[in-house]
Amino acid sequence: METGEEFGPWLARQLRLAGKSQAELAEELGLTRAAVSAWITKRSVPRPTVMVEIAKALGTDLGTVHTRTTDTQVGLPVTWYHRPGYHDGGRDGGNAAAFAFDADVQVLARETCQNSLDERLAENGRPVRVRYTIHELTGGMLDAFRKAILWDDLHPHYASVSQSASHQKVGRVVDAGVRDMFENGRLVLLRVDDYNASGLTGDDYDDGKFAAVVRRQLESLKSGRGAGGSYGLGKATLWATSALGMVLINSTLSVPHEGRTERRVIGRLELPWRFVEGEPYAGPAWLGRPDPDSPGALVARSWWADEETVASLHLTRDSDEPGTSFLIVGAHDVASLDQSTVDLDLDEEEGADDDGTRDVRAMHRRLVEALGRDFWAAMTGGGSRLPLLETSVRTLRNGEVVVEEEKVDPTVTQPSRTRALRAFYEGTTVDRLTEAGQVALRTVPFKLPLAGGRHGTLGTHQAVLLVTDAEDADGAPNQVHSLRGNRMTIKKSGVAGLPLGVNAFQAVLLTGHAAGDSVPFVDEAEDFLRAAEPPEHDRWGQTEELTLRWSHTAHHRISRLTTEVNSAVKELVAKPKRSAGEGGTKLRKALTVPRRTTAAPRRAAGPSLPELDGLQASIGEAGEWQITAEVKLPRAEELPTMTPTVLLDVRSGSRPRLDWAELVAVDGCEVENGVLRFSPGARRAVFRGSTDVTSHPVRTALTRLVLELRAGKGE
Repeated sequence: METGEEFGPWLARQLRLAGKSQAELAEELGLTRAAVSAWITKRSVPRPTVMVEIAKALGTDLGTVHTRTTDTQVGLPVTWYHRPGYHDGGRDGGNAAAFAFDADVQVLARETCQNSLDERLAENGRPVRVRYTIHELTGGMLDAFRKAILWDDLHPHYASVSQSASHQKVGRVVDAGVRDMFENGRLVLLRVDDYNASGLTGDDYDDGKFAAVVRRQLESLKSGRGAGGSYGLGKATLWATSALGMVLINSTLSVPHEGRTERRVIGRLELPWRFVEGEPYAGPAWLGRPDPDSPGALVARSWWADEETVASLHLTRDSDEPGTSFLIVGAHDVASLDQSTVDLDLDEEEGADDDGTRDVRAMHRRLVEALGRDFWAAMTGGGSRLPLLETSVRTLRNGEVVVEEEKVDPTVTQPSRTRALRAFYEGTTVDRLTEAGQVALRTVPFKLPLAGGRHGTLGTHQAVLLVTDAEDADGAPNQVHSLRGNRMTIKKSGVAGLPLGVNAFQAVLLTGHAAGDSVPFVDEAEDFLRAAEPPEHDRWGQTEELTLRWSHTAHHRISRLTTEVNSAVKELVAKPKRSAGEGGTKLRKALTVPRRTTAAPRRAAGPSLPELDGLQASIGEAGEWQITAEVKLPRAEELPTMTPTVLLDVRSGSRPRLDWAELVAVDGCEVENGVLRFSPGARRAVFRGSTDVTSHPVRTALTRLVLELRAGKGE
């Protein structure tokens, strides 16, 4: 039989919860107070026959007394505790930490997945598993959930916030959330579960992970040196994503607390200052069991819930594996309100309009996209390296499946980058790209500064650069994804100054522990780069921490690293000189630059004509041709205007002409009404453009492109 807390401490807490003294229990049992005191101080335990009487006195069953894995249900009930208003009259219009992030499920995915990675139990070698569940409630299930969260007790507080909504940004969001729930009869729950993670360990109030998440702001207690978070702000995204400001929590602990590990439950509510029934309230509130050790037993603490209570709060976990479940009540995704980027895809899903689930389907899609984009490296393994992370998303409505659970596969979302990282793990990289599918490796020096503002270099950390050819599913080509120890993509950047005509590529920069645990100065690089990240952890640059711990010029070391990376990329992707008869790549075959095969007769008069001398093109996300062209300009005092004309190559008949959606000058020219005017004295010019997909007669991937320069207006 599973047993939890020791009998003495457990009994002492039950007496406090029930409001009974040791003397009163002794009198009910017909024993001396000294006998009860001996149990409390762990000097003895009661006989089995006495256990039966203790269960009766506490109003519980004998199994609860024997196992002691939960509290009895007598005495102080679970309730909401609202922090009283400040005695000095101060007011908070909401939790300022929540304004560090947008109410965006993609931001939520980035922050919560990062936190789960930081709390992974690494000793067993298994990845942390994170699952996102979108669950829309209506009708009876919504009514039952409102009852479980004690909505009637909360209603006066929400009503007060709604009355002052016009004066508070947070109040307006909350008011809109409440109106949506009642006017539309629906509520969206978004649950984030992680498994094989540490869980919210520690005391309710003292230093520990529980207090850092539930009680405190701007406190980060991470488990490892390679952790992604450092500000203690990431947890604020949970409350920022709730239109009601409410998050419920169920944690299974990796280290027992009060002798137990399962179903440690608490809720936290973030509202602005309010005045309710003549009393001022500061802002936050907690759902829990009143703490008998607090003054007047008013403060709520976490409690060990039974399975029925956890189920009613939609917090049931799949297993007893350590980790935490966060339930965002009234989840909203402001970014998905503009569904221009997802409507076309959703329209293809049968029934998306008929069953009213378009918004939760859009939320599902955006979560999958964010996880695949930001955590592809953490989900990739190879050789002796195992994945650090597994993620999935599912969508329900009243318990019924709307979108089946979708496991995020990095080989689908980021095929080129995944191939590059796997080749590094498996030791199959090459020095230079000569064939499709190869992965080239370069080490890039990263010189770390001395701390404390001292001049000089601490040492050189060798970052690892991987380059491979790009695939369409990767998104924008010619990008460098940079990451460190927890393998979350930190920085995404293009490479400046690429020569025309390079094949599309993708690059990955591994720094810190991502480059290998045995690389020199790995911990120092990890520490430096972590300090160079803002709260969003989406770039490296100047930060206050970098200035305080190193110097105000320390970020220049990162700029030098970027320069070294760009130089190495350009060296790896530069095309070798080709002979006149040598063939091109697949994309080269799809592009045509008309050239004269015989020398044109020299004209006696008239201007010389500019000629196309280089062409680089790719297919954009919307299916448009994206073109960069270089023009060779003859020596002449005055050059004629030219019109770039884009056509589709066909076997017979006239070539269909495509329209430009955008045409811009880059160097040596200017664009006016679709016509190129060249700068006096320039010898070369570069322009860039993208085609209008509505003018494409067939799918872009099935076409061959022809670009011509026509004199004048090109008619």
